[in-house]
Amino acid sequence: MPAPPPPVLDDPAADPVLSRILAATGLPVRGRFRRTAGWTSRAWLGEDCVVRLSTGPAHGAYAHEAVVAGLLAGSDVPHARRIAHGEGPDGAWYVSERLPGRTLHDAWPAADAGTRRDLIESLGAALRALHRVPVPADLLPPWLREALAGGPWPAYHPPVVGAALQQVEAARRVPGTDARLMADAAAWVRERLPLFREDDPVLVHGDLHGSNVMVEGGRVTGLIDFAESLAQPADAELDTILRWCAMSREYPPDPAGQGLDEAALAAVPGWLHGAYPQLFARPHLRERLHVYDMHRQLALCAHHPEEAGRAAAQLRVAALLRGHDHLDALAW
Repeated sequence: MPAPPPPVLDDPAADPVLSRILAATGLPVRGRFRRTAGWTSRAWLGEDCVVRLSTGPAHGAYAHEAVVAGLLAGSDVPHARRIAHGEGPDGAWYVSERLPGRTLHDAWPAADAGTRRDLIESLGAALRALHRVPVPADLLPPWLREALAGGPWPAYHPPVVGAALQQVEAARRVPGTDARLMADAAAWVRERLPLFREDDPVLVHGDLHGSNVMVEGGRVTGLIDFAESLAQPADAELDTILRWCAMSREYPPDPAGQGLDEAALAAVPGWLHGAYPQLFARPHLRERLHVYDMHRQLALCAHHPEEAGRAAAQLRVAALLRGHDHLDALAW
């Protein structure tokens, strides 16, 4: 049975949270808004703007997104212009312009093969523009900086190459962790870190998958949700994109939704390679992608709140040490 359509508000004043945020921005408290919910936010989609309220633990995510929006201003990157952001009695909020179209996740099932290829080629162009944006070399989301300093981990991505050995040490201290496995992982990481020695960091979205790309008419109208953006090597972007292609069922747009069928995304890596070949051109790319994946698995080993989650991550670390991960399922 299909899910019921999200409720529509004809009077924003009927929703106290929405009306407080609109009033704080100086926008009129009127118009039609459709309520939605994601993994870490509540949202109201208006005719001209999108209002988001954080429901997740990632400290400073919207303030960080505002910083990234400033970096993107005047660039060729299609993105939503920031209108305002702030903190209120209901939590952190962010208001941006509403981009035309719908998410790539929503548009993909009904799109024919030609349209799908056009969309991925347009995504390649958007990523080329993103990776040309000047970025401070130390750009990190505040929640990730705090996590790397020993604080809680509200998310296990994006990868930070220089912190991989730090995650090995954090995992060693967790009861039940296989000490020999972690010793092997540490040696494995040290052997591969020289692969990144000559890298220049670029602005990486950090969480790029079907729900964070807006599309219309066979093209990308904007990349959205830059709360996890950071300065890393450009091919770190592939970590999430290829993971989405190989494991798309694990990327539903919200906790109650469904991810796409992986078979429907089989051609995406090849199309993206054709549209943005430089992204795939680094020597030893497969090994580099394994390092990004290893960072994620080590972070899960060290910080996942459930024993079963930590145990599953250790199995994936062992598979990586043997040269296998989700990339084995992809043709690219």
